[in-house]
Amino acid sequence: MGPLWLCLLILTAFPGSTALQDLGGLVFVFPQESDRAHVQVTATLETPLTDFALCLKSYTDLTRPYSLFSYATKTHSNEILLFKPKPGQYDFNIGDQFLSFRVPEVLGGVEHVCVSWESSTGIVSFWFNGKPWPRKGLQKGYTVGVPASIVLGQDQDSFGGGFDAKQSFVGEISSVYMWDTGISTVEAVSAMYDTPESTPIFGWKNFPYKIVGEVYLKP
Repeated sequence: MGPLWLCLLILTAFPGSTALQDLGGLVFVFPQESDRAHVQVTATLETPLTDFALCLKSYTDLTRPYSLFSYATKTHSNEILLFKPKPGQYDFNIGDQFLSFRVPEVLGGVEHVCVSWESSTGIVSFWFNGKPWPRKGLQKGYTVGVPASIVLGQDQDSFGGGFDAKQSFVGEISSVYMWDTGISTVEAVSAMYDTPESTPIFGWKNFPYKIVGEVYLKP
């Protein structure tokens, strides 16, 4: 792990509180469309990112656009955004610029995705259900800023808010991991089985979160 400090506030776990918990075997359930319901990742990142990787699982039958992971700063609402505009496509944003990856349409099936980015080359690596896709380039030389508001299940149009119900997630999200380094295919596959090879900034075994609105943590 690089020189990125992680500050966590740990309290008793119940909806609306901040908690640090081993979520192995559990999922966040977003039961209905909402302009409020989300999971806030309560990790405080204190050093800007020049490399990072992100993995998560989702399970939904939505066909409209929705956001999975939103990392906003006060200057860029889409500093990092993993967004699905339609079945068979993922959009990945850095600093309000994006590129797309086309994947098989798997309506009603669990999808595991990982994305890794390095500033020095701008290379973006993407994995779908453990399989690597052709690498692409985005925002060479860019630095991802801090402080950040990190949200699951909503697209932030402002720092910590600006949600649109028509872009909200409905379904299940789990196995969320983020690193301040890149990852390999072996590490992407390991994350899919909740056995990451390298220590993440946060992950499903030490997940810092706050539930806001109607989101439930279920087996």
